Amino acid sequence: MRLLLVEDEIKVARFISQGLKEHHYVVDVANDGDMAYELAYAEDYDLLIVDLMIPKKNGAQLIKELSLNGINVPILILSAKDSVTDKVEGLDLGADDYLTKPFAFTELLARIRSLLRRKQEKTSPLLKIADLTLNPSTREVTRGKLPIVLSNKEYAILEFMMRNARKILPRTLILEHVWMDAYNIETNVVDVYINHLRNKIDKNFDLKLIHTIYSVGYIIKGEDKTV
Repeated sequence: MRLLLVEDEIKVARFISQGLKEHHYVVDVANDGDMAYELAYAEDYDLLIVDLMIPKKNGAQLIKELSLNGINVPILILSAKDSVTDKVEGLDLGADDYLTKPFAFTELLARIRSLLRRKQEKTSPLLKIADLTLNPSTREVTRGKLPIVLSNKEYAILEFMMRNARKILPRTLILEHVWMDAYNIETNVVDVYINHLRNKIDKNFDLKLIHTIYSVGYIIKGEDKTV
């Protein structure tokens, strides 16, 4: 599941993002409303977590503009504004839930799970590349009719790649989304896990789905050739 966190306080954003990644979510962070709008318009997110008091375009303006432009994605407001009036106004803007700061991280996770369940009831969650299928709601992966058993990190990498199918993903970007940060660009951990995935997903099949873009990173696609 891919989330967009809109939070201008760097330490808070880092704390929330790290915690969500440890629970196997893919997380992008925007520090102001303009950046958040551009990302929400360009990318396919399963959920937005929005602080109301953000610079450039505040949270209320952001939610209103997303709605007016037909960007239909569940929104959880996360704000220090805790009056009943604030909550009512936030929900009336089009947000799906409202959680006040400070908060228990376990409650944030529960609110996220609840909103994602609602979304999954309305849309098909399946991700498909050729005969490879990933079901985010059950975390089941199959190639043809063969079940594929993955570790947590293998699953997180595969889901991130499938949500960005046919896009070249640099190693640093995979590090940033699947691990906490891309702070150690010299590590070969991405290559190690990609090899694990290849052994499970491609090894026994004629059509190879995971391709290396030399000196850059990786791409997943249905055509059996490199870029």
